[in-house]
Amino acid sequence: MKKLSVFTVVFTLISFSIFSETITFSADSMTGTAGSKKDVTVLSGNACVKTSSMEIKADSIELSGEDFRFITADGNVTGSNSESKMDFTCGKLKFDRITKIARLEDSVNLIDMTNDVDAEAQLIEYNQTTEIAVMQIGVTLKQKDNTCTSAFAVYRKNDQILEMSGNPKIIQGQDSFRAQEITLNLESQEITLDGRVRGTVSDTKKEEKPAEKPVTESEKTPAVEPSSEPEEVKA
Repeated sequence: MKKLSVFTVVFTLISFSIFSETITFSADSMTGTAGSKKDVTVLSGNACVKTSSMEIKADSIELSGEDFRFITADGNVTGSNSESKMDFTCGKLKFDRITKIARLEDSVNLIDMTNDVDAEAQLIEYNQTTEIAVMQIGVTLKQKDNTCTSAFAVYRKNDQILEMSGNPKIIQGQDSFRAQEITLNLESQEITLDGRVRGTVSDTKKEEKPAEKPVTESEKTPAVEPSSEPEEVKA
């Protein structure tokens, strides 16, 4: 086993060809081991890791597992998925390169650039293969005129379906909807409410004034012109 100890590595790129995928990474410093089936490499300071589909930046990133299967990022995590067209920020992230499942924690913000969907939660698990995101705790999703909130939600990216439970609520403009479970079709904007349904709908249409009846020539009152001659006074 060969032990690596690098403390002043700045913007150094190293590549691995694993599972037909190349990993490149850079950092201010790096420590780790190489040559075993349980390699561990820790990148510290301006850490950045790139795979064929993911780019991840954080204060520190750990590559671990056989052939660096797991990528764990901690502190000011930002990144993007080029295949799914998703951007994200969070406090912690763990990505499995085999299952293609990413677990994002702590003030997570996930943006689906293709469908203009902006989601926030404390925990989001995203499956890159199925394109499904499971969101938990303090969920807020915004899209078009919709603001959706709940404790739990499943976002099906390919089908453009949002399923919510745990005190779910949808606000569409001035309208609001509540139920035990809510399903929103983000493409057609169709809402399905199930269980203890309630809501408010505002009528924003202005009352139309009745059209005025046109005045005909015969109905017009002729103007009386004042006489210029003095009236004759009878005795």
